Amino acid sequence: MMVMTGMMARVAVACRRGSSARRALSSLVHIKVDKRDNRVALVTLNRPKQLNALCDALISELNGELRALDVDPAVKAIVLTGSERAFAAGADIKEMSSRDSYVEVSTGRMLAHWDEITRIRKPIIAAVNGFALGGGCELAMMCDIIIAGDSAEFGQPEIRLGTIPGCGGTQRLIRAIGKSKAMEMVSAMHANSSSGSDSFEKILTGDRMSADDAERAGLVSRVVPAEQVVDTAIEIAAKIASYSSPVVCLAKQAVNAAYEVNLHSGIEYEKSLFYSTWSTKDRRSAMKAFIDKTPPKFEDA
Repeated sequence: MMVMTGMMARVAVACRRGSSARRALSSLVHIKVDKRDNRVALVTLNRPKQLNALCDALISELNGELRALDVDPAVKAIVLTGSERAFAAGADIKEMSSRDSYVEVSTGRMLAHWDEITRIRKPIIAAVNGFALGGGCELAMMCDIIIAGDSAEFGQPEIRLGTIPGCGGTQRLIRAIGKSKAMEMVSAMHANSSSGSDSFEKILTGDRMSADDAERAGLVSRVVPAEQVVDTAIEIAAKIASYSSPVVCLAKQAVNAAYEVNLHSGIEYEKSLFYSTWSTKDRRSAMKAFIDKTPPKFEDA
């Protein structure tokens, strides 16, 4: 897989370009956006009475704001969080059940736009407290890093509603924690099994996974006290934001490619992205700073 000439420029533009079409934040109903001085944006799901159940209107707002942040030069990393009780307790089942036929959901492409977060170039860190179930678990898995509070619970309980995950749960969960554990989260055998029991089973049982088990299984990056989740995620995001934004985008792109291609193709793709960093001023100045034993100064160039 080859990188075309000019790819580096396109990545840089995507990561730095300003957004002239950004909506006023006051118009948001289901999410809140707070841009921090450290070039991190905090996006909060804001349907607390519904435990942040994911409805079409929330997803549309989220997609619009993430697209805007992706081209906002003042933002270099994004933290996505919910409330103390729930990151997101799943899809809005009342809204979902109003679609009553296969023809309606398939021709209407239900959930088709729910994974737009995966097309955001800038890194996104999920700060998860409380429930991350069904669509909420899928949304967390679409982020690049998951930081979990010690009381967080993850699960794909769709089997208990007579359906299956529809936004990547079966595919991403297996890649994250393996077939056996994922199958357990998506099915329905013994409840509250601990780390030894496995992924395929979790999908067939609908059982939840604790934060500690999720960390052991590799679903989350780290577990911290619940009150420290957002601050920890922001701290990590700020560290990422201190580096060259175009190069961070390339690193994310290379890691995500591992989902899609075999090892040989992935290594060749990584190498082509590695070569492309030689077109950046940031690479030249950072290597010179290392040799000169001085701090690097990244200009996103």
